[in-house]
Amino acid sequence: MANSSKRHRTALAKVDREKRYSLEEALQLAVESDPAKFDETVELAVRLGVDPRQADQNVRGTTQLPHGTGRSVRVLVFAKGEKAREAQEAGADFVGADDLATKITGEGWLDFDSAIATPDMMGVVGKLGKVLGPRGLMPNPKVGTVTMDVAKAVREIKAGKVEYRVEKAGIVHVPIGKRSFGFEKLLDNANSVLSSLVRAKPSAAKGVYLRSIAVSTTMGPGIKVDPLTTKVAA
Repeated sequence: MANSSKRHRTALAKVDREKRYSLEEALQLAVESDPAKFDETVELAVRLGVDPRQADQNVRGTTQLPHGTGRSVRVLVFAKGEKAREAQEAGADFVGADDLATKITGEGWLDFDSAIATPDMMGVVGKLGKVLGPRGLMPNPKVGTVTMDVAKAVREIKAGKVEYRVEKAGIVHVPIGKRSFGFEKLLDNANSVLSSLVRAKPSAAKGVYLRSIAVSTTMGPGIKVDPLTTKVAA
């Protein structure tokens, strides 16, 4: 930590690295630590008792954060005709079909945060799998981003719907808002994520499901949370 900033060292000194805090205590620490020069994102990291290498233990889903994410989300929609018009009216940032696919493959353009597609566009979108898939941008019916109701999908994402997916190490990272939200709103958002994760528990998962939880801000240290003291509504 020789090259860490004074602010980071000060924040680190306030956190007991050996202690597992309650979720409420961890969020309070995150909110009250010395602020950076920008409004930091607060993130929840959860290690699950699953083996992501097994297809029946993959955890993927979405949840609507009650207070949103605090950031502007750029939404792209693959649609034609009436559905394209509906997407535009709902606030989509980019709407198109083959033209957008060509821009992505030909120019390497990826200036968007979420992608939605109507089912009839999946022939075009499917060819982008190698580009969009690794970046978590591929539309998927399981999380509601392949749908005929594109207007609803756009509004939900703009309002704070977040997608999560377990990584190879069995960890899920989800942003739960901005530090400026304050304790109460961040707690509501964190509980929404944890409840969704519990509902998404695969039947093949055995033993302890919520192995560990940590809260952190963009520039702050990770704060360990005790899963045993965390009450999660299923």
